Amino acid sequence: MRYYLIAGEASGDLHGSNLIREIRLLDPEAVFRCWGGDKMAQASDSKLVMHYKDIAFMGFVEVVKNLGLILKALKRCKADIERFRPDRLILIDYPGFNLRIADFAKTAGYKVTYYISPQVWAWRSSRVKKIKKVVDQMLVILPFEKAFYADWGMQVDYVGHPLLDAISKQNQAQTKSYDKPVIALLPGSRKQEIRRMLPIMLETSQAFPDYQFVIAGAPAQEAQFYQQFNQRHRVDLIFNRTYELLQIATAALVTSGTATLEAGLFSLPQVVCYKGNWISYGIGRMLVNVDYISLVNLILEKPAVPELIQSECTVEKLKTELRKILEQPQQQLSDYQELHHKLGEGMASQKAASIIVAG
Repeated sequence: MRYYLIAGEASGDLHGSNLIREIRLLDPEAVFRCWGGDKMAQASDSKLVMHYKDIAFMGFVEVVKNLGLILKALKRCKADIERFRPDRLILIDYPGFNLRIADFAKTAGYKVTYYISPQVWAWRSSRVKKIKKVVDQMLVILPFEKAFYADWGMQVDYVGHPLLDAISKQNQAQTKSYDKPVIALLPGSRKQEIRRMLPIMLETSQAFPDYQFVIAGAPAQEAQFYQQFNQRHRVDLIFNRTYELLQIATAALVTSGTATLEAGLFSLPQVVCYKGNWISYGIGRMLVNVDYISLVNLILEKPAVPELIQSECTVEKLKTELRKILEQPQQQLSDYQELHHKLGEGMASQKAASIIVAG
């Protein structure tokens, strides 16, 4: 069969690549075409139509400022789907773009699978009505999502979280050794996130001379981009070894996103922090109806890890919360055991591939 996959960020690229490998095991004659990243290109053995870093915008203001580019990308994607004529269109998260593609594809007669649900349970739940119309197959990865969709009269398949698979394949840490205990800095994957979060994290590091701080560079960014913030601090910077870093670290400062769950699954004490454009943040606060921003806390339904958001995200408060988890990590470590239990045994990519290939 012919499969067309679309992912819009680093985590989607990772999960898309693992899904491609599992599909290929079940369908050796599979042909793939992808919007995504380097991992999906390698797994599919094909050239990307577009790299996610070229259209990775987050926040209301950022999207509006780049609306022309996004609209051109949507037009290009629709035309490319028509040329490729896939048997199955597989959309991976990235709802602002992918739900528009799903609408087009359903009307054009293509079968649409959505792998990794948009966070409709967090905001604009009414989007489920549209999803029911334009998505043939929804595969969810969080344990509470199946019941959420059921409340809207939609049957979905829960396959478990693909991070469990990615982490289980991680070999023993091979990253460089350090003379001091390591604190990992994960400032996000998009330029606008990094610009806001990394300077705050780096300033925080100055208060902990007995620790080695290490930045996990996002795969879509260049080392030079980080160095403009790091010249005064000279914190170590590594690329393509984030999981190795999480294995050896003592604690982490993490920008809200998939990385919060990754740190949790590595049982790494963390402080979650986020600061965005004030207009985007204000609009978001009016629309979002969840109590937490980190996946760890959302899944556990309690404040297992501290969250410093917007005006709370200051150097002084980061210092305070980091000291707390360095001195008393036991409660987070205990909560992480519950997190593993809730997420189950893994094999999400294999389960998802079986459902997709079966039809």
